[in-house]
Amino acid sequence: MTAETSALSTEASGQCSYNTLLMCVAGLGGLLYGVDIGIIGGALPYLEATSGLAAGQLSVIVAAVLLGSVISTIFAGLLADWLGRKPVMTLSGLIFVISIPLIALSHGYGPLFFGRLLQGISGGFIGVVVPLYLAECLPSSNRGKGTGIFQWLLTFGIVAAALIGMYYSYRVQAVVSVADAATVFHVKDQAWRHIFWISLPPGVLFVIGSLFVGESPRWLFRRGKRQLALTSLLRSRDRAKAELEFSEMQTTSVQDESTQKNTGTLLRRKYVVPFLLACVILFCNTATGVNSIIGYNTSILLQSGLSDLAAHWGYVLFTTVNFLMTIIGMMLVDRKGRRFLLILGSAGLMVSLIVVGSLFWQTERSDLECRHAVQSLVGSQQELTLRFEPAQAARLLAASGLKDAGSLADHASLAVIYSYGGFAGETTFVRSDDPAAAPIHITREGSVPNNAVEAFFKNPFADLRTARTAPLKIERARIGRIPSARHGEIVALALFSFIAFFAIGPGVCVWLALSELMPTRIRSVGMSIALVINQLVSTTLAVLFLPIASKYGYSSMFFLFAGFTVLYLITATFFMPETKGKTLEEIEQHFEGSSARSAALR
Repeated sequence: MTAETSALSTEASGQCSYNTLLMCVAGLGGLLYGVDIGIIGGALPYLEATSGLAAGQLSVIVAAVLLGSVISTIFAGLLADWLGRKPVMTLSGLIFVISIPLIALSHGYGPLFFGRLLQGISGGFIGVVVPLYLAECLPSSNRGKGTGIFQWLLTFGIVAAALIGMYYSYRVQAVVSVADAATVFHVKDQAWRHIFWISLPPGVLFVIGSLFVGESPRWLFRRGKRQLALTSLLRSRDRAKAELEFSEMQTTSVQDESTQKNTGTLLRRKYVVPFLLACVILFCNTATGVNSIIGYNTSILLQSGLSDLAAHWGYVLFTTVNFLMTIIGMMLVDRKGRRFLLILGSAGLMVSLIVVGSLFWQTERSDLECRHAVQSLVGSQQELTLRFEPAQAARLLAASGLKDAGSLADHASLAVIYSYGGFAGETTFVRSDDPAAAPIHITREGSVPNNAVEAFFKNPFADLRTARTAPLKIERARIGRIPSARHGEIVALALFSFIAFFAIGPGVCVWLALSELMPTRIRSVGMSIALVINQLVSTTLAVLFLPIASKYGYSSMFFLFAGFTVLYLITATFFMPETKGKTLEEIEQHFEGSSARSAALR
């Protein structure tokens, strides 16, 4: 072996090792993002049982991560342009590490909300910066695989969170059968705290890993550090490819400078079209309801007819399907292409959501209204405490006019919609066959905002002063039969189908679409704006999920999600170009509108 050959071999080995490091750090970022999304699924049943929070407050706790993501996503692109991609990745990991003790040691709504908000802020930074960093650092031949690893470990984070929740479900189940109510309460209270503590190590590893990678070559180039940019390119690809991409970066930069001198505007086809396309894809991706279905998965399966233990196992299998199908999507994305997988995935999502919605509609259409009976149980202090056990269920059913109440009372569910003045609230579904379920407890303190600012965000048209003295009004009380375990199993299978199609298509491709479609000049800020839209939709759906499900049934939410997947399918089929195997500069040239350039991407 000659000295030159040996040097080339050593250089190639170094490039392979560095690409592996990039993917590992990206994977840890995906793992944190997955933990952000999935950790609440296993903790929520125990948080519901021990926190004393109302359904609206619990919805806000679930949605706080999404709200935090909105806040950080707004500034993520600007920070990534100002500080660099690498420092923002380190910052996101540190914020996650800080959030864990804040949540696990919390007592009350405020600290719990703030800790979850910090988790969301961390997730928002990660969601923008890590895919952006990968797109700018990895060669085109590995870009799909690298971003796929981000999504793959994101799903692994959700699986890990589900397995942790499953472990504590067994612990709680063992205690329920032998201990008194106080002991069960203590075990459940400790369970959700421990679930959050266990999620701390990935955050620490991500912080450490982010310190060992280099800065993005495209960021260095736009900062005028061109020699450093070329050096950065050489760390992850051979010299010929590095020099070719460096030349394309120079050409694109000259064109951008010429455009700025002549027009100074960003309202050109090459900027507007990919930006709008990325925004629509991000909107549709979240409007499928995937984050809400993951966050409320255990509760959905409980309401579908599964037992507590079976529902937790269903959540574990749900997240496992997500994890395994992401591997398949990762293998196909650089072979079949982004567009093909998006079309396949969105079509499968539409069918799966219609099936789940239809299954819930079949059971929910026979629900009974017992509003007046529940209203009669409101105390003189305008509070309601209702333990929904079989005897109480039978009385409510009898009061609602059902003659054979006994046959339903042993396996019934109840959700209550109520209001104090203009401020409405709702309970989660409670089951008469769950002896360990906490009673429905409605108080003015837990329902009426404490100050004008909180009141404005909850209902800007309501009168806070009137609500502080208004009586408790039961707006609606839906009582229905808990479906059979067989029904629950069919719902679970349909949800498995939903997450399988999501994982193989949108789950892998959405991050690529976001980072690949945006031109270099607007990539970081454009990604932030598109992700803000994504997170606003996700936050809105998470906040509305329980109230709408309690008032109108789960079927209404699933049919709504199915409607959005139709828009997703149309967008992927008729407007999404294929980007596999193309450099970022080649993709950017496609949106100039030249037929020759367009042909290169078709």
